[in-house]
Amino acid sequence: MNISVTKAAKEWGVSRTTIYQKVNDGELSRTADKKIDVSEMLRVFGEPISKKRTERSVNTVQSTPLNSQSVQYNTDIEHQLALEKLKNEHLSQQVNDQKKLIENYQQQIGQLNKTLDKANASIQDFAQVRLLEFKQAEISDEPPLEQEQEKKDNSIVATAKKKKRWFF
Repeated sequence: MNISVTKAAKEWGVSRTTIYQKVNDGELSRTADKKIDVSEMLRVFGEPISKKRTERSVNTVQSTPLNSQSVQYNTDIEHQLALEKLKNEHLSQQVNDQKKLIENYQQQIGQLNKTLDKANASIQDFAQVRLLEFKQAEISDEPPLEQEQEKKDNSIVATAKKKKRWFF
């Protein structure tokens, strides 16, 4: 970036005569349009005074009581931030622990369901076996229909004979 001799003199805090002397001595060069490159000014004279003044004013602001309160406030905020980060890490660890616990419970539930299914299958098998045994026992204990009819007829006759004896 190129600037005029007047502007360079103001920013670096040197006289225009000093700049012209440096140009005549060959220490400082100018462009064809008679302006000076900022990099040339930096090389010969260093940082501009306007920047130095800005840096000094920033340093002076830091020593004011208001700024020390800001520093204290920033420190407090940083401590709170660190505390919140620790809390966040702790809560994240708790969440991970709870997830592992849930996974463990889900595995236990799965195992218990398998055990329950096996028990139900065993109960069904046992019930079927008992039902078959019961049906076989019922078939072997059941007399034929003709024998049963004869027994009924005989009991009616016996009852009738008894009644006759009572009345006569």
